[in-house]
Amino acid sequence: MTDSALRRSAEAPPADERRRLDAVRRYRVLGTPSDGAFDTVTSLAARIFDAPMASVAIVDADRVWFEAAHGLDGVTQISREPGGCASAFLHDAPCVVPDTLSDPRTAAHPLVRGGPGIRFYAAAPLTTARGECLGTVNVLDVRPREATEDQMAALADLASLVMNELEVRLSAARTIAAERSQRTTAERLARALQRALLPPTLPVVPGLDTAAAYHPASVDEVGGDFYDLFPLDDGRWAFFIGDVCGKGAEAAALTSLTRYTLRAAAIYDPDPCTALANLDAVLKSEHQGDAPRYCTAVFGVLQPAPGGAFAVSLAGGGHPPALALRADGTAELVSTTGGQLIGLLPRPHFVQATTRLLPGEALLLYTDGLTEARTSDGAMLGEDGLARRLSAAAAQGADGLLDTVDKLLAELGTGVSDDTALLALSVPSHRTAPSAQENR
Repeated sequence: MTDSALRRSAEAPPADERRRLDAVRRYRVLGTPSDGAFDTVTSLAARIFDAPMASVAIVDADRVWFEAAHGLDGVTQISREPGGCASAFLHDAPCVVPDTLSDPRTAAHPLVRGGPGIRFYAAAPLTTARGECLGTVNVLDVRPREATEDQMAALADLASLVMNELEVRLSAARTIAAERSQRTTAERLARALQRALLPPTLPVVPGLDTAAAYHPASVDEVGGDFYDLFPLDDGRWAFFIGDVCGKGAEAAALTSLTRYTLRAAAIYDPDPCTALANLDAVLKSEHQGDAPRYCTAVFGVLQPAPGGAFAVSLAGGGHPPALALRADGTAELVSTTGGQLIGLLPRPHFVQATTRLLPGEALLLYTDGLTEARTSDGAMLGEDGLARRLSAAAAQGADGLLDTVDKLLAELGTGVSDDTALLALSVPSHRTAPSAQENR
């Protein structure tokens, strides 16, 4: 960023600054206690830069509030000093100061001249869809240094992730407020909060049909099942599905933290087992003498392959296996047996598996509300029972597959006693089915 651009940002017209401060108020983050979600971002930022300090900072009229801070023990806010960090907060692109003492914009700043003696500063802005800058994700070091293009690009990705989470929270708050204004029953509030915890839509994946559904067991209680599907920056796609412990508001908070952490972990390292291990570490760090916060989950990565196929790598932590539906009418459980609960055990073991989806084949991921449902004879449906019921459903595509599951849940009726989340991934059949010898 040029000196003139930085000066222009520091001298924003009063009307623009009023609009920016209005946006800060709109997102309601000033002075709120950290819930752990953004701590993952600061930890990742510090690791990516190999730096001792990082923060997610929101800029008010006269102070800088740290919504999350890594390596800045006990610091929750600082005064908004002229120049230096204050001016960097207000620009619209990532910036870096390799040596703060040698740069007239930062040399006099208290954090540079005094403790902790910052000598390096990098920041990526938190910019709303309307163009207002709320603050930044920052990386700080006590030694002068350079930043690579990859590090700055990753910092910008983390800032986008924080902004997405703020948008989700704002949307959830507005949804709940709107529901309250119309009807303040527990059923409507629960539905509004549940919707806010799940992706409103799934992204379009080239060469793949996708569908998802959520079936609550109770209309007036928020469950803890979750799912997501999102792109990685190398042409691959990540997905996950899981179930947190408990119900109600505590489960909702844990669901939000879990989804956000898995997305953040995928930016740093999308390896399935590593993503679950990072989630395990975050859940344990959030447990401070209260009841344990744990979940089950499957995290996977889709890699486009020749012939329209997709290579699938996934890892499981205490979660039911995925169900692969083959073009020949068979069903195959993609087992991650042995994967342990996330966030509960001292050193949990996660199990990784791979498979291949060819044209005309599908993968179904689900939570245990489906397989633990009771059939008419009182027995649990189970994984094998589900496989038998769906073995010929691959040709129906993702939407058709979920329609079949919907009918199955309706048939089970009162035998369904827990929430069920579903995520279907289907490769359209556009060529002759491969021979039995083709590797999966």
